[in-house]
Amino acid sequence: MKKRDTYQYIDTANTLELFCSKIEQAPWIALDTEFLREKTYYPQLCLIQIATPKHVACIDPLALNNIEPLLNTIYNPNILKVLHAARQDLEIFYNLRGQLPNPIFDTQLAAPLLGHTDNIGYANLVQQVLGVRLEKAHSRTDWTRRPLSDKQLDYAADDVIYLAELYIELKKSLEAHQRLHWLDHEFEVLCDTNLYANSPQDAWRRVKSADRLKGSHLAILQSLAEWREETARSKNRPRNWLIRDDVLVEIARAIPQTVQALGHVRGLNERSLHKYGKQIIAHVNTSKEQPPIPFPKKAYDKIKLTAQQEEIVDLLQVFIRLRANENALNPSLLATRKTLEKFVCGHKNSLNEGWKKHMIGQDLQAILDGNKILAVKDGKVQLNGAGASAP
Repeated sequence: MKKRDTYQYIDTANTLELFCSKIEQAPWIALDTEFLREKTYYPQLCLIQIATPKHVACIDPLALNNIEPLLNTIYNPNILKVLHAARQDLEIFYNLRGQLPNPIFDTQLAAPLLGHTDNIGYANLVQQVLGVRLEKAHSRTDWTRRPLSDKQLDYAADDVIYLAELYIELKKSLEAHQRLHWLDHEFEVLCDTNLYANSPQDAWRRVKSADRLKGSHLAILQSLAEWREETARSKNRPRNWLIRDDVLVEIARAIPQTVQALGHVRGLNERSLHKYGKQIIAHVNTSKEQPPIPFPKKAYDKIKLTAQQEEIVDLLQVFIRLRANENALNPSLLATRKTLEKFVCGHKNSLNEGWKKHMIGQDLQAILDGNKILAVKDGKVQLNGAGASAP
């Protein structure tokens, strides 16, 4: 049997509606997308791959006038959506409907709980868990071109065929270790719509070297970054096609008063100067007298520990190594020294949330409170509940 016979290619409204009716009662769907964003502000959705326990399909949104039946299925709250490294895929669905599908399961987030490296790639995880080496020949495909070849579709279908198998294996292992619920917080964070909104007012925070500017220079950058974001969005063009980050920073530093002066800013091309010069100067002149939006305070960036606190961090690192060895994990995956320093000083960090809270955070707090102690027995370090004779 050819690979092509194991899945459907859907490019008509009738076949899409029929497929959606087949999967509407599925407990979960493995979900992936193919998209391009090199020439657009918004990612251009080119293909949607779906796998359930019984059905697999590649749906072509470029050939369909309406994919609402599929979106209704994807947004069905009774169906779990399984993805790998879900952030970019979820951004696409947020752009389509202004909200996110729920609930989800991200195999990349789940993998570290079973001893795999943090942020592991899909192909590596499939190979480690399923023993399958995936084809990489079409990883740079231009998915906007039609028709798609059988090999391209085979490649795309594999992404959800093995994602479905991966989910089954990971879920089984997580349940065996009683860790499945540890991921609830991570999945909730991933489905926070604020991650995908890209407010133009906050665009300056994403500009490289923005933290090197102060006063009127920073105020100008903030105004220009907001203008660029709004313009790129309205024209559906990559923001750096209008003006690159480094050029925005140079304009903010130079504070040009005229279009002619703006032309001397290094890196600004003639096309952008001619098309946007007057708008840029207007933003420079109106924002240079305005107070800038202050950077968020990060008190923990300047932590200075006392000698006693340094000793406590040393002790907590022993516990981290102990817990990592018990779970066959890399200690750095659980907590770095800087993270422990924040914890000791009472700053909010990842040890107070999600699965890390269950695996180490609660015990770390118990050690700090004196309710649990590290002791050596039979030549091994162990964590004990503090008894009446504990110091």
